[in-house]
This record gives sequence, C-alpha cells and structure tokens, in this order.
Amino acid sequence: MISFRTKKQFHQRTRRGGSHKLHLFIILLLHTTTTALRLPEFREAPAYRNGNECNDTDSIHIAMTLDATYLRGSIAGVFSIIQHSTCPENTVFHFLTTHRLSTVLRRTITTTFPYLNFHLHHFNTKLVKNKISTSIRQSLDQPLNYARIYLSDLLPISVHRIIYFDSDIIVVDDVVHLWNIDLNSHVLGAPEYCHANFTNYFTPNFWSYNSIDSNNSNNSIDSNVSNDSFDSKVSIDSVDSIASNDDLTDLNEYLNFAGVFNNRRTKPCYFNTGVMVIDVTKWRRKRITKKLEKWMEIQKRYRIYELGSLPPFLLVFAGEVKAVEHRWNQHGLGGDNVRGLCRDLHPGPVSLLHWSGKGKPWLRLDSMRACPLDGLWAPYDLLKHESLISDRRK
Repeated sequence: MISFRTKKQFHQRTRRGGSHKLHLFIILLLHTTTTALRLPEFREAPAYRNGNECNDTDSIHIAMTLDATYLRGSIAGVFSIIQHSTCPENTVFHFLTTHRLSTVLRRTITTTFPYLNFHLHHFNTKLVKNKISTSIRQSLDQPLNYARIYLSDLLPISVHRIIYFDSDIIVVDDVVHLWNIDLNSHVLGAPEYCHANFTNYFTPNFWSYNSIDSNNSNNSIDSNVSNDSFDSKVSIDSVDSIASNDDLTDLNEYLNFAGVFNNRRTKPCYFNTGVMVIDVTKWRRKRITKKLEKWMEIQKRYRIYELGSLPPFLLVFAGEVKAVEHRWNQHGLGGDNVRGLCRDLHPGPVSLLHWSGKGKPWLRLDSMRACPLDGLWAPYDLLKHESLISDRRK
C-alpha cells in the first residue's frame, strides 16, 4: 500500500501519472496516423522538356483529385499527359486533396515528378458531408468525388479555364488539342453520348414527380418516357431561378423535376464527367456550384438518381454542353458499376483511355486478372513493386 503524507502530495503524483499516460497516448496516436498514411513508392519519372516552338506564357491548367486509394492511377495519368505533350513544362497541375493527406501527397508528387509545375488545393469535405446520398457503388460516395463541384472556389482567380480529368485515365495525345477547343458561350465542353438511354440516369421518381399535379402522388412513371419526351409544366428559367434560391423549403410547391431539361439548346444527352473542359469564369458568374448543390439537396429529399456525383452535372448541363470529339473519352473500360467486366474500345480514333466503371487496371493487373486493354495502361505505371523495393534496401 502506497501512503501519501499530504493531500497535496497525492494530487501532484496523480497529475504526473495522468500526464504520462496522456503523453504515451499522443505518441501512439501519431504512430498510428503515420502508419495509416504510408503511401506506395513510385519510380522517378523522366524529365520531359518543352519543344522549340513552345511559348512560356501559354499555360495549360489541369485538375485532378489526389487520394491514397487512386494515387497509382493519378500518377500514371500525369505521366501519360506530360509524356505526350509538346510543351510539358507549360502544363500546370492542380491537385484537389484533403488537408490530412496534403503533406505526404506533396512529398510523393515531388519525388516522382521533381520538375512538375503543380499546386495542392485543400478540399474541405465538410462542404458535402450532409449532401452526399448513397449510390450503387460505395467508392462513388467518397467526398473527394464531389470536389470538382467546387473547382471555381478552390482554384486561383487567375485560372480562367481548366481541364478536369478523373484519376483512371491515360492520355495518348497532346493535351493542347483538348485545351484549345472553342467553348463559344458554353461553360463546359465534353464528349456526349446521345445513343445512351438518358432516362436511365434518373429514378422513376424523377420522371414522374410533379408537385403541381396532385394526381402524381403515387410517383408512377410512364414506361414510354424517352429522351424525346420530357413532360413538364415549368421552364428551365423557372427551375434555375429556384435552384439559385437559398431556401428549398417550398421547392415542392413549384418544381416538376423533368422540366429542368426544357428549353435547352440541344437534346439532353449523357456525358461522362471524368473529362471536362471548363470555363471557370463563366462557371463563377452563373453560380454553377450553387445549382449543383441544390440538386444534391433535392436528391436527399426525393431520391431522384443513383449514380453519385454525375447526375447533378447532367441536371445542370445536359443540352448545354459543347460537344467534344469522342476520341477524348474512350470511357467505360472499367466495365459496369457492379461487375466491372472487360470491354472493348469504341469505334474511332483514341486520344484518351478512361477506365470508368468498377474495374481499375492496376487492381486487375495485380490480381493477374487483367483485361486485354489493361495492357495499354501498364507502361505508364510508375509503382515500385515490392521486389524492387526489397532489393534496394538490402
């Protein structure tokens, strides 16, 4: 039995013991965090320099998300872009990431691409914490998938145009050709796929809901609804006015969801948000972020789609997209969102390969279950494999 002469002595000893335990806890926490943030190691990429025809003032700005899960894909994507660029030193990368990962990711990018011109932009995941709805695949629900919605807030005001790429792409052409497309008065340019059944990207509740018509309370949908039949009682101007409003309390008194596609410039078509050219100045002026957020809030209340961050872009932009050649998004190479089966290329020329869908080439290659087209991704993989790392450390 331990005795203390005074009450004061007892409290001093207790405080010292508690402080020691707290100190040990902090050390353990730091060690756990450091271990959890350990990233794969990558080989240093070759240095690619500008050709003689390059002008130092002609910068190309590219945005990509950066996280631990898709880091290997992002590294391969960056490598492919600079390898095929005539003016690689003119390319400025804007990586969207979280504050927690920024230090280790900066170290990884710097050691892999010592010459790369890049910036890290911290995305506050709290912005979408209460706006994300569960979708058909858990990976689609990650907050960083929604960072592209906030590009205009994250980028410097001096950036007027940006190319957004997903982390599962490989570019096999000079990206300047994509950068130089004429957006005219459009906010966004992307390859469109009008053969796809547009109605499939939204739930029956979306197509049937009409708060003006009380007879639609059963939320039934006409099986004959198609791309060419958007039943509506409100115009796009009315919808955009509501979407710009900060208060959604009385939204159901005014809105018939499908009416958003009325009066668009062209027929609303599906486009993949993994490759987009964006006029950031027009985006800011038209308050696009606010409109996308409003559709996410509507989704939380009415469940109008199932596919993560894609449908809000369709709701805001479908029928208002500057069409880009299909060669700039040979998408779907990852198969569907459930099984991720192998797929072939679409007919026509190829400037960009995109493994959208469940199957990712690095995972399939590692598991020895690669699809034929995954071999086109492999030459851009800079991962240091375990055998090489072990040999180097001996």
